[in-house]
Amino acid sequence: VQLQAFGGGLVQAGGSLRLACAASGRPFGSYAMGWFRQAPGKEREVVAAINWSGDTTYYADSVKGRFTISRDNAKNTVHLQMNSLKPEDTAVYYCAASTKVILTIQMDYWGEGTLVTVSS
Repeated sequence: VQLQAFGGGLVQAGGSLRLACAASGRPFGSYAMGWFRQAPGKEREVVAAINWSGDTTYYADSVKGRFTISRDNAKNTVHLQMNSLKPEDTAVYYCAASTKVILTIQMDYWGEGTLVTVSS
């Protein structure tokens, strides 16, 4: 599975960004997906995850109510809509895929990250 994330950039606090991840290499609907992030000096953490069909999702407490993960299996893409961004959301965001179809944060494939910078 090859994954490529898009959509990072610089945004002011309170603003929004929409990240996209394009996947290729196996049937997109056969695996769960997730978004992770790593801030400078910190460990990588899960942000959100979604099962194969898109009807089950998981969010880290820090982003609940602000971020929304979704997927379009027909277009082989997964999105992360990020609203009400805070400076502490600044990080490199990674798209990841699991060989499992159920909701999981245990990922097997990783894409290159995209940098999100939120200015105060």
